[in-house]
Amino acid sequence: MGELTAQPLAAAEAAPVAGLRLAVTGAVLGRPGRPVLPGLDLSVRPGEILTVVGPSGCGKSTLLRTLAGLLPPLSGQVTADDAPVIGPSADRALVFQEDALLPWRSIRGNVELALAVRGMARAERRAEAERWLERVGLAGRGRDLPQRLSGGQRQRVQLARALAGRPRAVLMDEPFGALDAPTRAQMQLLLVEVLADTRATVVFVTHDVDEALFLGDRVALLGTSGASGPGPQLLGVPHPRDREAASGDATAALRRTVLDALSASSSARS
Repeated sequence: MGELTAQPLAAAEAAPVAGLRLAVTGAVLGRPGRPVLPGLDLSVRPGEILTVVGPSGCGKSTLLRTLAGLLPPLSGQVTADDAPVIGPSADRALVFQEDALLPWRSIRGNVELALAVRGMARAERRAEAERWLERVGLAGRGRDLPQRLSGGQRQRVQLARALAGRPRAVLMDEPFGALDAPTRAQMQLLLVEVLADTRATVVFVTHDVDEALFLGDRVALLGTSGASGPGPQLLGVPHPRDREAASGDATAALRRTVLDALSASSSARS
């Protein structure tokens, strides 16, 4: 697969959206009778990429679904720009590991769904969908059905669909977890390039520590305990989105801190 390069937005489309400020305050998250995140306090800055790591079952996906408005908090408050999150919104897009494309719709038709939610006229949303497919390296493939695409190409369609609606926050649940290593690295770069234009706030769940340290401005550790007590621990990334920084002392030290916290958490659970 060739290298992917996101195409720049045209001048008329270049104005970025303002990222949402997301906050969880004194909240218990989970389902009735099955809380998984008790007493959670977390603030996500407008326009930042917050990566979230933690052991399986610690509540990472629950956090995303709560921020998306799909799962109400059991107690406490969840807000977007200080307004309570009471349900889904076009301003908050959710991206899953499984691409969730509609198999009976063309890939252009799948991208158009986000634009239809925004009330865009049919001709305009068709042209906009084609522009987004070009941005993610799928120009000329708009009429193809999803089953004709590789896993990496399907994830590019999902990324285009999520961002075409110009959400102010993108909530990503291990979107590249099923991809092979080279495709995953390409998708990470594509995401970074596209987000540089949109400036949306991103909460990105991953099991891959190196992915978390590459993409994130900060890393949130769920299901671990630090000096301040139960998580999340919030750790600033010294050189986000810089591949060369991975071998640097600061990034290496942060990587050890994250791995040690995850290892200690796993030992405590066993």
